Amino acid sequence: VQLQASGGGLVQAGGSLRLSCAASGRTFSSYNMGWFRQAPGKEREFVASIRWSGGSTFYADSVKGRFSISGDNAKNTAYLQMNSLKPEDTAVYYCAAATRRLINTAQAMGTMYDYWGQGTQVTVSS
Repeated sequence: VQLQASGGGLVQAGGSLRLSCAASGRTFSSYNMGWFRQAPGKEREFVASIRWSGGSTFYADSVKGRFSISGDNAKNTAYLQMNSLKPEDTAVYYCAAATRRLINTAQAMGTMYDYWGQGTQVTVSS
């Protein structure tokens, strides 16, 4: 399984970006897909997750109401729509796939994900 993240860039505070994560090598009908981020000098943190089957979503409190995760099964692609961006959202964003269904807070645990993309840089200027 290979994950390719894209869509990062430089944006002003209050702006929007949409990240994409294209998966190849396997279908994801029973997987969870997640987005994580890591800012310089900080630990990796959970952002959002989606369960392909049923489409349920789970968000970190810091992005609720601003970010939206979605998926397109036909394209094996997950998206992260980021609105009302803040400077503190600046980080390298990584997508990840789990080979098992994750529920509740397990969706926020990076150790539960089996495959990771290469990351895409998001920079929000003030």
